[in-house]
Amino acid sequence: MGLGRDDSRTTTGRPARAGVALALAMLLGGCVAGLGGRSIDEAVQANQLAATPSPAQRSPEVDAREVAIAEREHPKILASFGGTYEDQEAEVAIARAVGRLVRASDEPWRSYRVTILNSPAINAFALPGGYVYVTRGLLALANDTSEVAAVIAHEMAHVTARHAFARAERAEAAAVASRVVQDVVQDPAVARLALASTQLSLARFSQIQELDADAVGIRTLTKAGYDPFAAARFLTSMARFAAYKTASPMDDGSADFLSSHPSTPERIVQANTAAEAAVRTAGTAGDRDQDAYLRRVDGLMFGDDPVEGFVRGREFLHAKLGLAFAVPAGFNLENTARAVLATDRNGTAMRFDGADVKKGDDLIDYLTSGWINGLDPGSIQTLSINGMPAAIASAAARGYSYRVAVVRFGDQTFRFLFATRAETPAFDRAFRQTIATFRPLGPGEQSRLQPLRIRVTTVQPGDTAESLASRMAPVDRPVDLFRVFNGLGPREQPVVGRKVKLITDG
Repeated sequence: MGLGRDDSRTTTGRPARAGVALALAMLLGGCVAGLGGRSIDEAVQANQLAATPSPAQRSPEVDAREVAIAEREHPKILASFGGTYEDQEAEVAIARAVGRLVRASDEPWRSYRVTILNSPAINAFALPGGYVYVTRGLLALANDTSEVAAVIAHEMAHVTARHAFARAERAEAAAVASRVVQDVVQDPAVARLALASTQLSLARFSQIQELDADAVGIRTLTKAGYDPFAAARFLTSMARFAAYKTASPMDDGSADFLSSHPSTPERIVQANTAAEAAVRTAGTAGDRDQDAYLRRVDGLMFGDDPVEGFVRGREFLHAKLGLAFAVPAGFNLENTARAVLATDRNGTAMRFDGADVKKGDDLIDYLTSGWINGLDPGSIQTLSINGMPAAIASAAARGYSYRVAVVRFGDQTFRFLFATRAETPAFDRAFRQTIATFRPLGPGEQSRLQPLRIRVTTVQPGDTAESLASRMAPVDRPVDLFRVFNGLGPREQPVVGRKVKLITDG
């Protein structure tokens, strides 16, 4: 959570992070992969693997409308994802992959601008005009160059098929159609049906785009000499990481039908089928480039940027702001640029962020200033939380029950918001337990807080997933995370002599 910082900054060295701006949703080409980095151009040129075509290869200029969309949205994306992540080793790894893929693509004359985003999210997407984005979180999850190349080839396929531009046009048309229906149709049920039909059409449009991009990407991947099975491997790792994050079983097939992605199992099946066909045609499985890739990501920052604060298990700590709090067992914490979020399996959601309260303003006046719908005035109480003045209240609106706390912390004020559809004693207890942990960090704690990093080691005789995971920094369910980040199945053990990734302090 970065309060009062400039999100457009560029990080340097191997050291940063944020979340997706909702306004970009219709322009990102349907390619969120979870379901840092000057432009790679310079690194490509440094490695003599030009992503910009020679004059002889050039085709007519790219549609100016595509370029305009990309140039307009690029700064917004940097702001939403914590800026760029600069890491020469990671840039070289991607630059080499991009050079091979461009030459093998259906449009080798195209120019691409690939940017590493400073976000721990596992994410990749494309904009019209050849702007491709991957996050450092995605680089951390990948286990070889072919997996990163598979993601980039998929995004390049979206660009060459003009999917992002087509979706933007279709979304605009759908918005106009929805407004017409709402203005003309008097029956609310008919209006809702028309809106749902439009949404479903857009979702199916995106799903078809995803499957098309998978097929084209695997073909390009194979032609470039990479292992075509990398796409299915990475999709599997994504699914396992999603299951790890939600502490739930693997996808049961009940995904929301309005999702902009087809179900991961469907994509994995198609990716494996396409890879088998590609191997039969090419007569070779291609290159994985695992050891070289792992050497390049050794030291890559994992998780939150220090500027945004850290999630350590169930605790959030922010060295710059000098504060910390913890959520109860069963909650999953997530740090974003705008707020710290948490959810549990019972449907309780929490948000922690800054409150717009001037120094000296009354906390009760802030609670009653109108920003809380359904506020119960009789529920307002003042109290002290670890010596800091605070006020709490309850509210109910639109089928949800809320608990709200505002706490004065030096010259700043922060707020906790808890929400649930089913109010129970456990809900109120989780709220009170969380705010009771809100505290200032001591100088020693602040100085000791360092970002987590990926460290690569070689598996020795006697090493197991359990023993290697015990060497990692404190993370939730370390053995499960070790297996996910090293492409191992639920009970699979690492092979002696293989290089594996550990998540360590500093």
